[in-house]
Amino acid sequence: MSATRFAATVSYDGTAFAGSQIQPNVRTVQQVLETAAGVLFGSPTRVELAGRTDSGVHAIGQVAAFSAETRHAAETVRKALNANLTEDVSVRAVRAVPAGFDPRRWARKRWYRYTIANGEAREPLTRRGAWFVEGNLDVRAMQAAAQALAGKKDFSAFSGPLEPERTPVRTVFTAGWRCEGSTLLFDIEADAFLPQMVRRITGSLIRVGRGAETVEEIVRLLQQAEPGSMAYVAPAHGLCLQRVWYDEGYTV
Repeated sequence: MSATRFAATVSYDGTAFAGSQIQPNVRTVQQVLETAAGVLFGSPTRVELAGRTDSGVHAIGQVAAFSAETRHAAETVRKALNANLTEDVSVRAVRAVPAGFDPRRWARKRWYRYTIANGEAREPLTRRGAWFVEGNLDVRAMQAAAQALAGKKDFSAFSGPLEPERTPVRTVFTAGWRCEGSTLLFDIEADAFLPQMVRRITGSLIRVGRGAETVEEIVRLLQQAEPGSMAYVAPAHGLCLQRVWYDEGYTV
């Protein structure tokens, strides 16, 4: 029997994970998925992810891919995986995909959302999924700075350490804020993201909102492209990978 290639949309609460990518001696999303798949298919099963998320970062629309020799239909695979997963991970959808499907290389666009709980007092019920920022913020200035990010640019200023061969150039399709009561939502879509890129962008935009940074300064440092010059990194728990798009091979 030949192997079937599957893709899955995965959600997780990142609080208790040391990130998405497998690492020795720590709990990761990839490790938990591979354990569940191994139980289901009766042999070690490699799971690949569309992108890396840091320790504490959440996901609604992470995409995973794996191959297995099985007669199970995709929906049966979804249900069986969920039966073997812990409560902080869920497989929302599974589809059979082409044999060569690569969830990272085939991805064309990714959407992240950062959630800010803005007010005078902390809200305990949102502490796992939102960064509490006290006091008034100039959302109009934050929006102007966010819109300056759009386009194909060198985002070295907003990146953590990069491997020598990795390019810092990314294309941001859209970036902006919207308000839902006292909650501020920052949405950003790009072809791909650098390490800590969204968290550094969010941290910088909050500094703009507090008056500690200007829109012009953000633009200047972006153009200067000095690695890591935007050093204010927003906490991981406010960030969530919402969706990954593909031109072919996988849709939800």
